[in-house]
Amino acid sequence: MSNEILPLFILTTGGTIEKIYDEFEGSLQNKDTIVKNKILQKLRLPYTEIHLEPIMAKDSLVMDDKDRASILQSIRTYSLHGNPIVVLHGTDTMDLTAKHCFENFKDISVPVVFTGAMKPLGFDDSDAAQNVIEAIFAARILKPGFYVTFHGKLFTVPNVKKNKIRGTFEEIES
Repeated sequence: MSNEILPLFILTTGGTIEKIYDEFEGSLQNKDTIVKNKILQKLRLPYTEIHLEPIMAKDSLVMDDKDRASILQSIRTYSLHGNPIVVLHGTDTMDLTAKHCFENFKDISVPVVFTGAMKPLGFDDSDAAQNVIEAIFAARILKPGFYVTFHGKLFTVPNVKKNKIRGTFEEIES
């Protein structure tokens, strides 16, 4: 086992994991990435050099094929560095975006791990920190490919789908 520092990219796209409460409008909104201040600054990662790269700040329900193409292009660009990638994404269409990337980037040379949260970061019972930490760890040890990690489980894309009733993700047969 090496003591070298491994660079890792976190690409943020919005979603529940990064929603903040707007007291003037009385709503939860995606405005800017909050992962750095709410999670990353609190972690001890002496062997990981995190590069946070905001791609967009959208609820995944309003993402379209153009947004998925933009996320894929960002993954292509950052994969050229040869380092693992974590993609923070809204859970409602995360499986669709992950599948789009899987289908359109067959020669991926790094692990790409998608994750999100069912409750925003600011909530006491948010699953955001757990899911981000699990995704960072998974990205460091997985072989190249596309994955989703959520609530302590790892799924290989495209064999994953959100279970809206249970509020988590599950494996599906291909």
